[in-house]
Amino acid sequence: MKRTTFITVIAAAAIGMTTLSAMARDAGPDFSTLDADGNGEVSLAELQARGEARFEAADTDGDGFLTQAELEAAGRERAGDRAARILARMDANDDGKLSPDEMKGPRRDPGRLFERIDADNSGGISPEEFEEARARMQERRGGKRHGDN
Repeated sequence: MKRTTFITVIAAAAIGMTTLSAMARDAGPDFSTLDADGNGEVSLAELQARGEARFEAADTDGDGFLTQAELEAAGRERAGDRAARILARMDANDDGKLSPDEMKGPRRDPGRLFERIDADNSGGISPEEFEEARARMQERRGGKRHGDN
């Protein structure tokens, strides 16, 4: 019974991890947005200006500082934008909802992820395999852990 519960938890986590990964790929502006002057290159000044603009947009009271409330509001807005993009991309029947079938795909297959993590093909994921998979995912994120920005 414990093994079945563990596998179910890992499968659910796999779905969550792949969904978060997909969300991360969707985050951020496209090249033309970053290339503010339209010259075909993104300069350091353009990147800095974008960062400053994002700060100013989040600083709703204009005091030059971000409070927890302002950060939370900015996070909710970004999450809403990401959710809308995901829905637009994955909602095959355009009903404004995602069914389990619409969520499926080769990149979201918990079985495939489970097989990759279960390096010794034992049918279970050991603590070592789990930590190794976590480290690989963190490495792909450039050293950032889930939740880091």
